[in-house]
Amino acid sequence: MDQSDIVETAHALADAARDATLPWFRTKNLQAENKAASSKPFDPVTRADRAAEEAMRKVLAERRPDDAILGEEFGATGGRTGLTWVLDPIDGTRGFLTGTPTWGVLIAISDENGPFYGLIDQPYIGERFEGGLGRAEMSGPHGRRSLATCGNRPLGEANLFTTFPEVGSKTEGEAFRAVADRVQFARYGMDCYAYALLASGQVDLVIEAGLNAYDIQAPIAVIEAAGGVVTDWRGGPAHHGGQVVAAAGRMQHKAALGILSDFV
Repeated sequence: MDQSDIVETAHALADAARDATLPWFRTKNLQAENKAASSKPFDPVTRADRAAEEAMRKVLAERRPDDAILGEEFGATGGRTGLTWVLDPIDGTRGFLTGTPTWGVLIAISDENGPFYGLIDQPYIGERFEGGLGRAEMSGPHGRRSLATCGNRPLGEANLFTTFPEVGSKTEGEAFRAVADRVQFARYGMDCYAYALLASGQVDLVIEAGLNAYDIQAPIAVIEAAGGVVTDWRGGPAHHGGQVVAAAGRMQHKAALGILSDFV
């Protein structure tokens, strides 16, 4: 496996997605379709989502045509190498639609054991977080620096993020609130940017449910490379999605699991 080619390809994918998404961000003529079977919940997709994934797939067709692909908008494409590129062209389309710079492009590459390298890219801010293959760093307008989580901290001193206050089902929402009652404070609506902040040492916990593989594989790779922990609510692998808890340290992770386990 050519690690340098994987890293270069991942950055080429992120560059292509930036070029495809930014012309649509904060424009007045962007329309969204609802992918959900009913009007609620609203699960939007836009021309920007599709354009970004198409642009990334074109890069892969040119650079790594034998690898498999799993993308949010165009599904799975088989490969012959045992490697799969996992793509979310816009994680946080609701944020994209409302002009908040909390959305991002998620890119991971995985094998049979899960993701081993990933990128979280925020095109509008110009920040890029990468982890895996011996790398854990971010780059952006203020330069480049290493990524490291804040490490262990008691739950009562921790901060907690999630995207939706409802989290998932009624029971999953109750589980989240049980942890939220024990932390210093909770915040909402950050999409994938919360995972990037956790990897960069700003956030202690992110707890979510109802995720897909393309929502979480890039954050797993980045956070683990930065010294954090990502599992499902039972403490098992989370790369297939579902109920996920990401923690800056094992202390926060163990405390959160101790609460969440009562609800799974």
